Formats: sequence, C-alpha cells, structure tokens
Amino acid sequence: MNIGYLILTIFGGAVGALSTLYIIVSLFGTIGYKIYRKIKFGISVYK
Repeated sequence: MNIGYLILTIFGGAVGALSTLYIIVSLFGTIGYKIYRKIKFGISVYK
C-alpha cells in the first residue's frame, strides 16, 4: 500500500467524522436552545 494513499484515507476519514460530529452536536444544541427559550421566555419552539 502506498503511504500517500494511507495518509489521504486517514485524512478523509477524519474530515468525514468531524463533519458528522459537528452536525450531531449542532442539531442537539439547537433543539436544547429552543427548549430553553420556550421554558424561560415562552417563545414558540417553531420560530
């Protein structure tokens, strides 16, 4: 196996994992923020 191919595979896997992790964290962060605003200020969850 070529060493360049191995480095690109690791780098590509890391980029994919980090972008997936960011999407998951931001999804739950947004939901949590909307619930917080609903409880604290009575703002609609759908806005």
